Amino acid sequence: MPDEPMDHMVRAGAFSAEERAAIYRAIETRRDVRDQFLPDPLPDDLVWRLLSAAHHAPSVGFMQPWNFILVRDAERREEVWRAFSRANEEAAGMFSGKRRDDYRALKLEGIRKAPLGICVTCDPTRGGPVVLGRTHNFSMDRYSTVCAIQNLWLAARAEGVGVGWVSIFHEDELKRILAIPEHVEVIGWFCLGYVDTLYGEPELAVKGWRQRLPLEDLVFSETWQERPAV
Repeated sequence: MPDEPMDHMVRAGAFSAEERAAIYRAIETRRDVRDQFLPDPLPDDLVWRLLSAAHHAPSVGFMQPWNFILVRDAERREEVWRAFSRANEEAAGMFSGKRRDDYRALKLEGIRKAPLGICVTCDPTRGGPVVLGRTHNFSMDRYSTVCAIQNLWLAARAEGVGVGWVSIFHEDELKRILAIPEHVEVIGWFCLGYVDTLYGEPELAVKGWRQRLPLEDLVFSETWQERPAV
């Protein structure tokens, strides 16, 4: 590739202390919202700001493999909920004893309570048969789509909007309900709506499902066998 013309470059550098604090606050207080949604509709301009944040995510080969299906219709969301409910009962059966009871006690009502559902998909064909950066790892388009989701989620936190990721589906059911082409992959269903309270810590930690692992247990230096000195 030719050298980059300087008029395409912008100055780099650290954000102000206030800007950095806001970004870290969004990261640290982002939550997966399952039940606390308010019924108030989200304004269209707000929704487009969130989608624009998602669309500014990095993507392998700049293929931008994502699509966003906005679902506001209550009857369609109810059909999605029924598909989720069937899969969720199957999921409960994969646990046993107290773990199964704890699972069933989780309130997973976002599909019906949140005023907006967004199905995020990944189109693996968008960049053609050979995509720069995906030549040796064909999951890179999915990873790119998840980057878009994280962008949306952090922007939503800054806007006072809660987001919940629903992954418990049979993909073919969701594709049928939303008329998604066969070659397009469903990454997840996301419930969006205003919230006036959030858990101070991740809900699953608060309810004793799992606790955050110590960061120092997850960091290695140079190889898997070596721990960092600090």
